[in-house]
Amino acid sequence: MIGKLISDMMIKPGKSPVFETPDQYNLVYEDVTFKTEDGIALSGWLVKGNSEKVIIQSHFGVQCSRSGFTVKGKGMMEKSLWNKDIPFLKQVKYLNDAGYSVLLYDMRNHGNSEQCGWITWGKEERKDIIAALNYITKREEYKDANIGLLSICMGQGASTFAFGLEDMKQFRNLKTMISVQPLTYDYFVANMGLPMFIVNAGTKYSINKRNIDLTGDSFLPYVKDISVPTLVIQNSNDPMTDLNMVKQYYDNLNVEKEMLWLDLDKKRAAAYAWLGDNSKPILDWYSKYL
Repeated sequence: MIGKLISDMMIKPGKSPVFETPDQYNLVYEDVTFKTEDGIALSGWLVKGNSEKVIIQSHFGVQCSRSGFTVKGKGMMEKSLWNKDIPFLKQVKYLNDAGYSVLLYDMRNHGNSEQCGWITWGKEERKDIIAALNYITKREEYKDANIGLLSICMGQGASTFAFGLEDMKQFRNLKTMISVQPLTYDYFVANMGLPMFIVNAGTKYSINKRNIDLTGDSFLPYVKDISVPTLVIQNSNDPMTDLNMVKQYYDNLNVEKEMLWLDLDKKRAAAYAWLGDNSKPILDWYSKYL
């Protein structure tokens, strides 16, 4: 059934193995687990650095884990994102070399974290952001640390959703965020190049068979609630988004902000690969606030 195939592609777990570990980058780390408010067990790594400044990295959705994106085992649609592995430990390495501790974890239904249903493009995953912040602030050695978010695609959607929650106000040491390629579900599916009857079939199947309706679950209304200085990074040649939506995201920020437009390949994941090889703008931003 075409509706099931499209729904599987967009929200089905199990496409995101953890394919590298920090020891391959000579990083000192600890395997960690922590639970969300709704009882979902999340799996991650805490890479040890300065106890006074911590980055929490949240990955993109469906085909990604804390370790990044691998093309192995992916179908043609996923391979269209990028044609080689994207190791997120590359940016963890330069962040750690600059003195930061880094908490990176698998969101629910990704990597080694608990599978609990379907991927929701940030709406349920916002609870994972809160859980990660709770975990790091309750560790004795990090209780006074300044915290920055490195939130990538669905990770930034989850982070933006989270700022709309009352629970987010308790994290007074959260100082800044880097938001990489904001993307709402509706614009993504609209720009996949599929006939609308196929897209509609996937949406209908998700609603009727899986009780997941993403068509109205945009994080954009919560952008106004973001309370920390934010750097937005976007590839201007990204074929899977609407750049006016990205501009709207940026315009709706009511905090100190900066927009970094990249001129990269015409691939959604080009900016994700860029992160690991371009430390200066990332480190320059965090050094202002942490």
